[in-house]
Amino acid sequence: MWGGHSLSASACTISTRVGQPPSAVQPAKARQFSKDLSTTTQAAVQPRLIRALGRRDLVLLFVVAVFNLNVVPSIAANGGVTIWLWIISLLLFFWPQGIAVIELAHRYPGEGGVYLWAKEVFGDFHGFLSGWCYWTNNMLYVPTVMLYFVGVSVYVLGPGHQSLPDNKIFAACVSLALLSLLTVLNILGLGVGKWINNVGAIGTFIAAIVLVGLGIVIWSRFGTGISAADFKIPANPRFVLNSFGVICFGLVGLELASVMGDEIQDPRRTLPGAVAWGGLLSGTLYIAATLTLLVAVGKSVNVLQGVVQAVTGMAARVGVSWISVPFALMLSLAIAGIGSAWIGGCSRIPFVAGLDSYMPSWLGKVHSRYATPYAALIVQGIVSAVLVILNFFGAGVQETFQKLLSLAVVLQLVPFVYMFGALVKFAVTESVPKGQYGRITLFFAGTSGFLTTILGIALVFFPAQQITSLWQYELWMFGGTLFFIGLAAFFFFVYGRRKALLAVPLTMSRVETGDSPVPASEARR
Repeated sequence: MWGGHSLSASACTISTRVGQPPSAVQPAKARQFSKDLSTTTQAAVQPRLIRALGRRDLVLLFVVAVFNLNVVPSIAANGGVTIWLWIISLLLFFWPQGIAVIELAHRYPGEGGVYLWAKEVFGDFHGFLSGWCYWTNNMLYVPTVMLYFVGVSVYVLGPGHQSLPDNKIFAACVSLALLSLLTVLNILGLGVGKWINNVGAIGTFIAAIVLVGLGIVIWSRFGTGISAADFKIPANPRFVLNSFGVICFGLVGLELASVMGDEIQDPRRTLPGAVAWGGLLSGTLYIAATLTLLVAVGKSVNVLQGVVQAVTGMAARVGVSWISVPFALMLSLAIAGIGSAWIGGCSRIPFVAGLDSYMPSWLGKVHSRYATPYAALIVQGIVSAVLVILNFFGAGVQETFQKLLSLAVVLQLVPFVYMFGALVKFAVTESVPKGQYGRITLFFAGTSGFLTTILGIALVFFPAQQITSLWQYELWMFGGTLFFIGLAAFFFFVYGRRKALLAVPLTMSRVETGDSPVPASEARR
């Protein structure tokens, strides 16, 4: 099953009943025949992807996709109150997310994930908008991962190079080089790309263990400079509000494997356990890493170099300064794995949209040798590269990072509105639920997740402390949100409708010559 049955079914092809001329076709019958014909045609030509992901691969994918150390410094910079925000988000957003992923993946297995789910529950446009926001957010988020890689990797070069990330030309060149490399590796296939993800997950584990372990040693030997007062809501909570949206953003990722549903080995058995383990590990690591940064650095943490900054400082205090360079190397591998996971996963959205005819059909092409959606990967890489370059004009590297991250948060959370809304709809409309969970679980998980997601979207419009111009930030946020949603509407209503009109003459020709669609069961043989 690919991204739903076929969005291209809405390309209004025309048929006729036996013994009737085309002019007498009833609209309802025409639409039904259109759907049958489109589904049949797509079944005959759909490319097949390789089922390369087992349970271990999924758990590691969840950890590397969900637990992103790059967002922790920007959150920890707002103080101890963020620990409470983590706990609230884990209960009201992350737990419902796991319920939603398992429930929706069980009901609608297949390639497409959030795109497929919203389409099946709410209709074609909502499915397209959900997938579009998931994809375009990734094009904004991936550049932030590249920038974070720049900030960390310079520590591998040794002392005296920590200021290099502030050089815009250096930061842009390294970001573009890594982006190109990860795109190429994903084109070579998940058989190759998954090892980058797995190495990244292992690097994330090791980096987190070293960070938290040093924090425990520092705490036991020297105590900590933070007090209970640091965990209270500050008098001016403006900057803290932005953190809540970023925290929700940091907790997404459980849905990523379902975007690659046709590439998972026995997904109905594999996915639930992988979601549970990946979620537990990621949530624990987030809270522990935030506490460690507060103990080691406090609120003065650098949003790009905060983790290595903390480890370097703690290592010097306990006499193991040599650990800084290998730690930076390991963390760099983890960041590369994060970038690879999101580049590979989100490219499946335009791939499915290309198959479904609401974006150019060549986006649905699969590489003849590597069986990967190479066209979607290349387009995604080019757009991310352009965003990396454009956002360096007029802003510092840390401010660029924060602006890209904040807009990515808004777009990323839109699909979750649909995911949680689907759970509420199931609970309200189905007397006997057809999936994995009962009505009460679906209702409370859906309601909790839905309200928390809306709140997270609203609060991220409050600027973070790295932002220097309020009006420019709000223009970027509102303008960027409207631009990407408007572009989605264009592709769906204008581009898709034009393709539908172009498809009418071909179908009319088939009707007049008496051609009929081949049954789907025959087309697959």
